Amino acid sequence: MTPTIDAHVRLDSHPTHPSAVTAVLTGSQAHVAHLGLEAADWTVVADNVLVLVRIDHEEPYWAQDAAKHLSAEGIAVEITPRLREAMDEEWTWANYPMSWCTRSEIRAVSNEAQKIHDDIRHGQLLIHAHAHAHDGHTTVAVGTYLSRGGTSVYLHGEDHLRQIADTFDSPAQALLAFEKVHGGDMLPGAAPLTETERAAAEARATFDLTPTTAEPSHPEPETVAAYLADAGDHDALLDAFLDTHGDWEKWRTWDDNTTIANHESLTLRALFDHEAQGRDTKWTLVAYETPVSERLWHATATAAAPAEIVLALLNSAASESAWGPAASITETTLTQATRPLADAGWQQTIEGRYIRWDAPGEEAAGIQFDAFAAGQRPGSALPTWTVWGGNAIHQPTWALELSTHSPAPLLQDIAFELAEGHGVRTVRPAPAEGQAPRTIQAGAAPALPEPLRSRRSR
Repeated sequence: MTPTIDAHVRLDSHPTHPSAVTAVLTGSQAHVAHLGLEAADWTVVADNVLVLVRIDHEEPYWAQDAAKHLSAEGIAVEITPRLREAMDEEWTWANYPMSWCTRSEIRAVSNEAQKIHDDIRHGQLLIHAHAHAHDGHTTVAVGTYLSRGGTSVYLHGEDHLRQIADTFDSPAQALLAFEKVHGGDMLPGAAPLTETERAAAEARATFDLTPTTAEPSHPEPETVAAYLADAGDHDALLDAFLDTHGDWEKWRTWDDNTTIANHESLTLRALFDHEAQGRDTKWTLVAYETPVSERLWHATATAAAPAEIVLALLNSAASESAWGPAASITETTLTQATRPLADAGWQQTIEGRYIRWDAPGEEAAGIQFDAFAAGQRPGSALPTWTVWGGNAIHQPTWALELSTHSPAPLLQDIAFELAEGHGVRTVRPAPAEGQAPRTIQAGAAPALPEPLRSRRSR
């Protein structure tokens, strides 16, 4: 369609957020496009710059939808090759819990979750309290819409999986029902932002660039405790581990997303997900008594886990002392496994079925032992040990989880790394005095990194 409105919209990938999309508007009637994008929940970051950020990573799809509507109204739309590639890319969620859904049905589910997220963000849905479901992982919450006749809702899940599981006629009725089920773990207000929500909030912030006359900014590394360190390069860690352990062999899956490393005895296996990021599971270790028996124990580590702690897990698992199941967990076993933490001043607390050891200092990290999970079968998905860092244990920045019967030497090696190990964290210096950041203006075209393709199958 030939443009009939003096407005031009340039759509491009976001400079730093993997899937977000930016729109730069020009022309004497740019306000027409501006209003249309705002109505579609694009966020204004400057007079002529908007950004589309979603928690379901479907921005390219909805940006393409916006482009069709703008073009139909007679507005010229330019889509950069980088963004066009993202729009054309077919991908799916790994380990999606609703495996029976088609791709369009998955998109519909996540779009409803996006609406809930936006309603909370815009203050239209007030969250009264939150908790964790009995599985220990799923976030649940209760809240009330300030519109829609004041309907109260019970929310289940987070990010792209959050759903309205039940509705109530009043906040009092909703809170009573919520407290009846989750009274022991119930906390006031909304849950802390997830990593995805924090990243989305950062992407919606105004873009800042250092003036061209200023000296380039270089990250300054600092040495910190291992649990505070950056994740580092896990792919390089995998290669280094295999290079130094000749009794392990590896192969890649057909889709090239996963590396599987097997010990020559076929009783110890490591799975490495090349696509995992943030709180996704990057590493899975599984031990067996024989190549054809049921597993003795297993452990997982997220993609954001510091490489030093993951390396301690791998090296300990590869040593003979970590082969085989642990004896029954007793007070002596717990004391031996966590002795390095006690020696380093970590504080121990007991709360119901949980025993926790919290790191000293202001930055959050710890180990949690779940006495209930310790009594489950080795194949149970409920972790007996959770090693975590950043934010809070129910929503950590990174985590390791170990099943019941995990060998005590393995736990002690991890505890020692937590207590005594060090790593590197990158700190970006503040702008020098007199070098205030500036906002990107229309026509600016900073060099953009290649978009990440987390969870996407090529």
